[in-house]
Amino acid sequence: MILKLAWRNIWFKPLNTILSIILLASSVAIITVLILLQKQFEEQFSKNADNIDLVLGAKGSPLQLVLSSVYQVDAPTGNINFKEAQTWMKNPFVKTAIPLAFGDNYLGFKIVGTTPAYLNQFNSKIQSGKIFDKNFEVVIGSEIAKKLNIKIGDSFFGSHGDAKEGEKHEENKYIVVGIASATGKVIDNLILSNIESVWAMHNENDHEHEAENHEEDKEITAVLLKFRNKMGIVLWPRLIAQNTQMQAASPAIEINRLFSLFGIGLQALQYLAFGIMFISGISIFVALYNSLKERKYEFAILRVNGASRIQLLTLVLIESLVLCFIGYIFGTIIGRIVLVFISKSSENEFKMTFNPLEFVWNLEGILVLVTIFVGVLAALIPALKAYTINISKTLANA
Repeated sequence: MILKLAWRNIWFKPLNTILSIILLASSVAIITVLILLQKQFEEQFSKNADNIDLVLGAKGSPLQLVLSSVYQVDAPTGNINFKEAQTWMKNPFVKTAIPLAFGDNYLGFKIVGTTPAYLNQFNSKIQSGKIFDKNFEVVIGSEIAKKLNIKIGDSFFGSHGDAKEGEKHEENKYIVVGIASATGKVIDNLILSNIESVWAMHNENDHEHEAENHEEDKEITAVLLKFRNKMGIVLWPRLIAQNTQMQAASPAIEINRLFSLFGIGLQALQYLAFGIMFISGISIFVALYNSLKERKYEFAILRVNGASRIQLLTLVLIESLVLCFIGYIFGTIIGRIVLVFISKSSENEFKMTFNPLEFVWNLEGILVLVTIFVGVLAALIPALKAYTINISKTLANA
């Protein structure tokens, strides 16, 4: 009975009710998006950098080197001499060293020259076909195979650079010999070949055997390094900077720096969202308070007909909480719809997707409690006034 009455009272003034719901839903939607974005963003960056201690590459921005070589989301800082890089790759301190050579793309998907160890780095297997072992043979990431409907035996021409519209290398075809298993990591959106393919593609006047045998003149983009112990992580950045024209950047350090910058923006948006939630609380309070003044006679009649003070107080509280519940539900749905659009945009730009159906129970649970608190706080004064209503005076005035 009380719940039914509360529902009728809520929609007595629909415009006030809709305004309150919109404000609360907006704040909940913003906070929901931020919670999911931060968690999934950090998870994706962390899992892609597993087992990579340092990235060896050309001098420049260390963050740019890490983003381009580990996450494939930026232009590289330049190229480095392969023979010089091999000197460091073969060092006893190094457990694994995976060279990378960039240069071309196919329909916006980067073609990366590397070794089969790159698949192992991301715990990826050959789902169908085989690994590349000749020039211009490629293994396709699972997402690319799905999006472009590529199959074993298909062939294509690469385009120069990172842009889809780059100049096509029509002198050599890439042939698909394998499709990698899905990992949820950056490798799902890459096309992999051997490094010699990249060299041959960009040295049209060289024969294949020259590309293979004259490595001293060849360049690569970066090397992903894993050390046998932590001393290499500490010592190598300074050693390489002092003794070579290269740099060694730590993904852990650079990504922590990125998270700190990213976190500042998220925190500002969180403050904005809580500000909107506070305003929505005021809106609910004003709606209830104004409604109370108009419903004094109704409350007095309810008291005469046997309603207790506690029931009147409960009635006002329920009205506020129902408004907050509706706002929370709509906010959660809207937030996830917004994340779908963000995910589509980031997939096109950065080959990174977000899952709108994930629930971060601990943080979203706190958001539920905050929403309930706003509802209780907004209803507190109107509920107390309903509790202390003077029946005889109200009826006499009426």
